[in-house]
Amino acid sequence: MKQQGKAAKSSSMKRLLVAGVVALAAGSLFVTSHLAQSKTAEEVMKGPFVTTEMVEMAPTSFAQLAQSLSPTVVNVKVTSVAPADFDGHGFQEGPFGEFFDRFFEHMPRNPKGHRSQGAGSGVIISSDGYILSNNHVVEHAQEITVTLDNEKQYPAEIVGRDPKTDLAVLKIDTGDTLPAAALGSSDEIRVGDWVMAIGNPFGLNHTVTSGIVSAKGRVIGAGPYDDFIQTDASINPGNSGGPLFNMKGEVVGINTAIIPQGQNIGFAIPVDMAKPLIPQLVNDGHITRGYIGVNIQTLTPELAEAMAIDEAAGALVTDVTKDSPAEKAGIERGDIITNFGGAGIEDSHDLPAVVAATPVNEEVEVIVMRDGAEKSLMITVGKLAGDDIEVAGADDSAKGKWGMQLHELDESITKQFDVKGEQGVVVVGVEPGSPAEEAGIRPGDVIIEVNRQSVDSIGAVKDQIATADDKERLLLLIERQGGKIYVPLARQVG
Repeated sequence: MKQQGKAAKSSSMKRLLVAGVVALAAGSLFVTSHLAQSKTAEEVMKGPFVTTEMVEMAPTSFAQLAQSLSPTVVNVKVTSVAPADFDGHGFQEGPFGEFFDRFFEHMPRNPKGHRSQGAGSGVIISSDGYILSNNHVVEHAQEITVTLDNEKQYPAEIVGRDPKTDLAVLKIDTGDTLPAAALGSSDEIRVGDWVMAIGNPFGLNHTVTSGIVSAKGRVIGAGPYDDFIQTDASINPGNSGGPLFNMKGEVVGINTAIIPQGQNIGFAIPVDMAKPLIPQLVNDGHITRGYIGVNIQTLTPELAEAMAIDEAAGALVTDVTKDSPAEKAGIERGDIITNFGGAGIEDSHDLPAVVAATPVNEEVEVIVMRDGAEKSLMITVGKLAGDDIEVAGADDSAKGKWGMQLHELDESITKQFDVKGEQGVVVVGVEPGSPAEEAGIRPGDVIIEVNRQSVDSIGAVKDQIATADDKERLLLLIERQGGKIYVPLARQVG
């Protein structure tokens, strides 16, 4: 019986073993079959592959650059008169300050105001004392003091400034030859290149930070000529106006803006945008830009499909200003501008900068797509209103006393300044340092009341000014961006 039990158990074990072997073989067959149907690694990872030869190693130290370039960077201390109800909000750093201005602009203001101080940075661009900085650092300054790397201080004057690009040129007289920074090429820098910033964040003089170029051509909503370099080199309040250097020690950007809630997200004005403007700022104090008189938008793939256009490239014309250079040249609504003066226009962001850089009164060829066909037109570039205090048809009789240049509210001006109102007089120019500028009047503001009396013409404005009881003060009711606010103007006497 025991032998029969052992035999049965042995037979059972053999059957289990055989079953296991069969199962293992079946599994092996399944895996083999599965692998036979799968792609190999070589088959999956097909080339060509992107490979890179490291020809530039990361710098082991920025010490030599920092030591050599620090003397070209200055601290810019500004004393200004701030409205009494705007005491220390501190939201003026870079173009993003505009968003906070809009939030606070309807709050009541004390016309007398009080003195406040701010600080920024700048870079010496010539040995005789010209300094490049940001407009928003100095635009409301009454006194400017520049501190050099050797801690010597000098008074500075504003030679010229351009709010549209947030650039300003200052001048100091030291009697000495100053170390000047070389201006490089922002077009040549690449995303991923090393850069170094020097400035005075939070009053900490000559702070050096480093990082890389994170992106180029950034549009951040600061204005019509947005084309910023994005960098992760730390930029903080007080860095504004300071230089962004490449590894050759050349200035490739002017640090101007930050995203406060971001982590090391800063923006710099490309130096190639600044270089052609510097001579105008030095010689004229302001920038004169070209103008053609069109409203445009980006041609999206959806629009291109709806308009039966093969390629979504160019600036789509949505409107043409009456009697403008564009209308005289024959440009029509629905045209797609693809080339202006030999420069290709990929989207609507490209056109304003190209037109602005074109000399006034120059005749250039414009290529447009119309009804699926390419058409060549010749256009004579006009002058953009509001960049200086000379606007065709404008009246500047109030400029001498109050610092305003006025224009009747007509169709041409409403489109140029994007004015929504239907009554009043448009401010098209503001004299630097004037009562109007100190009160915060801007080009594009529409004056609808003077001393609580409605006005609908320049003559009416003059009459109210002439009959005012107090010849040194005005109370204006203006319309700005769809809202109405009172603005008091006070003229300094003596």
